[in-house]
Formats: sequence, structure tokens, C-alpha cells
Amino acid sequence: MGAQIRLEHLFADDRSDPLFSSHLTMSQLKIMLLLSRNGALAGSELARMVGVGAAALTGMIDRLVVQDLVTRTEDLQDRRVRRIGLTRAGTELIEGIITAGAEKQRVLLSRLSAEELEIVAQAMELLIREALATDFPSPSP
Repeated sequence: MGAQIRLEHLFADDRSDPLFSSHLTMSQLKIMLLLSRNGALAGSELARMVGVGAAALTGMIDRLVVQDLVTRTEDLQDRRVRRIGLTRAGTELIEGIITAGAEKQRVLLSRLSAEELEIVAQAMELLIREALATDFPSPSP
């Protein structure tokens, strides 16, 4: 774990850049991450997940709509319900935050020999296998 933590610290600046340049508030970021994870959600469900009332959520969503990061659409089954979803720009922003630092990783990996890359690939496959086999608790929103 020590090596993993050291590696995370080496990538911290790269991972922080898109987050800081987005100018999102913590609540807006939370909304966008929930939408990224769950897809479009009813406004009432999203408000519950964020832990705010409907009126407070409306203001947050209004600001994200103005930035073209989320959309409001009418629910096909219930016209009273508004579904909130990410726009293409919103999806790209969240993807950029999640994958930040990937280019630095590519550069580092390009410096390794074929044998070293094989070792890294095998180690990653072991971690992926165990992560998929383990029932990790879902992170709380």
C-alpha cells in the first residue's frame, strides 16, 4: 500500500487540475458524480441522494444547466417528474476528472521494458480480478 500511496501523491497535481479548473462547487460536483454513476435521475431522487430539499436542488441544477453541464427532461411515464442528466459537456468534464493523470501514467509505462510491462499487466489483472470478486460496500453519496 505504501507504493500505491506514493504513486497517488505523484499524480495528485495532475488529478487536481481538471477538478480545480472546473469551478464547480462541492455540491455541484457531487450532483454530477451521482449522475455519472447512476444515469439520469428524477429530481426528487437526486435531492434525496445529495441531502438537500427540492428548492435547494433546483438552484444548483439551474446553475449547471446554464453551464450546459446537465439537462432537465420530462419523464416519459410521469409528466410531473423532471429527470436530470448529464450533457455531453458534463460527461466529458466528469470523465476528464476521473481519468486525470492517465497521460502521465502512459508516459511512465512507456519507459518500462516489455518484461516490466508484463509484470505490471499481470499485477493489474490480479487486482481487477479481486476487485470484481469482492463485494465492496457502495460509497455513500
